[in-house]
Amino acid sequence: MAKHTAVGWGHHHYHHLQNRWLLALLLMLSVSTVIAFFMRSAFDSCDRTVSAAVDGIGSSRHVIQVAEKRTTPIAAVKPSPLSFMKSKVVLLVSHELSLSGGPLLLMELAFLLRSVGAEVYWMTIMKPSETDEVTYSLEHKMLDRGVQVVSAKGKEALDTALRADLVVLNTAVAGKWLDVVLKGDVHRVLPKVLWWIHEMRGHYFKLDYVKHLPFVAGAMIDSHVTTEYWKNRTQERLKIKMPDTYVVHLGNSKELMQVAEDTVAKRVLREHVRESLGVLNEDLLFALINSVSRGKGQDLFLRSFYEALQLIKEKKMQIPPLHAVIVGSDMSAQTKFEMELRDYVVQKKIQDRVHFVNKTLTVAPYLAAIDVLVQNSQARGECFGRITIEAMAFQLPVLGTAAGGTTEIVVNGTTGLLHPVGKPGVTPLAKNIVKLATHVERRLTMGKRGYERVKERFLEQHMAERIARVLKEVLRKSKNKSSRHIG
Repeated sequence: MAKHTAVGWGHHHYHHLQNRWLLALLLMLSVSTVIAFFMRSAFDSCDRTVSAAVDGIGSSRHVIQVAEKRTTPIAAVKPSPLSFMKSKVVLLVSHELSLSGGPLLLMELAFLLRSVGAEVYWMTIMKPSETDEVTYSLEHKMLDRGVQVVSAKGKEALDTALRADLVVLNTAVAGKWLDVVLKGDVHRVLPKVLWWIHEMRGHYFKLDYVKHLPFVAGAMIDSHVTTEYWKNRTQERLKIKMPDTYVVHLGNSKELMQVAEDTVAKRVLREHVRESLGVLNEDLLFALINSVSRGKGQDLFLRSFYEALQLIKEKKMQIPPLHAVIVGSDMSAQTKFEMELRDYVVQKKIQDRVHFVNKTLTVAPYLAAIDVLVQNSQARGECFGRITIEAMAFQLPVLGTAAGGTTEIVVNGTTGLLHPVGKPGVTPLAKNIVKLATHVERRLTMGKRGYERVKERFLEQHMAERIARVLKEVLRKSKNKSSRHIG
């Protein structure tokens, strides 16, 4: 059976850490970093970029709370580009509250708005019938930050929507909320709705979901590729027109960057994870960090990895042992597919080279521990793929599919190498694995250039500036429409 590891934190290695590096780890676990790191869902959003776990939230809550108390800024920081939102009433409507890309990005926006003094309300449309550990934890995290969590149904929901200056509707599925809750008042709310869309799957293109899309103040999408796809599909399939649409690339949190730029903290994390996996410091680790599912391409990655091993063997290359790490395993969620992966590993006799890691509370230790990130999302790829910019912050080259938002992040041949989606991409990815395994200098140079690219355009400040421009425009339009309506 393939090696299966669930790496835990807070175990015997902690007593080796000096205070400074312990603080770095605590910072890494602070809430905004949690939001930047964790993207997991049973809901099939194409922005499901990073695996995360429910297990560990309870045990780590104390660590996170301690971290929050230690992250007070010492020096004066640059004013937020979102400062104009002070005292504005903002309603955020999410299809669900889980550790998936859409809800966590919306939570991140909630905290950014709260930090500048906005009055923020949160509604979750689909909630589990019984108390759920994840929902409970995330709701309380929002309440602790001053975000008011209210019911998505009834008079309170309607009143909040009517009095809000801005309503952010998260994901296409959230569109059904408009008619169900607002009913006859929907026309009063549409002019102040910003629709944040992350989906890129065909089955979200239903008129039931998006019939009000042409009448909202604007749509915000995470990549140019996804934006074009939505414009074409809505016009061709649904015969409706997109509203003014804004492309907003995401950015890494300050906390993630702090860990990524701390060489000693990274070394501590690297040693801990590698020891837990049973690999040596000089071994080369190629990791795919996504919830395990066919759409994320773990099966094709393993085929490429096996081909790469065969190429190295045939050419008798003298290089350190290669390992494949798959972070995001959850046998209960994708049992059949996960069994296929494990059967393939056993069949090819590469159990000692492949490591399955359970969905985990944070991916930063793995980014510190590996040498190359593989982003192998299939079909139309990722809308954006935040794990990609997180890996680049850690100076890792990226081997990605030439699809979706990855093509807007990775500069082919400079910060990584791209390969086709599907079976045609298996051999090219195998060759790219060998290229980076055999050329240390190229690997390191690509990693450095990726880091420089992140510093230039993929930081929290950049994302806040991009979102600020959109919110200003949406508020201006909403005000103009309201004035015309009153007149």
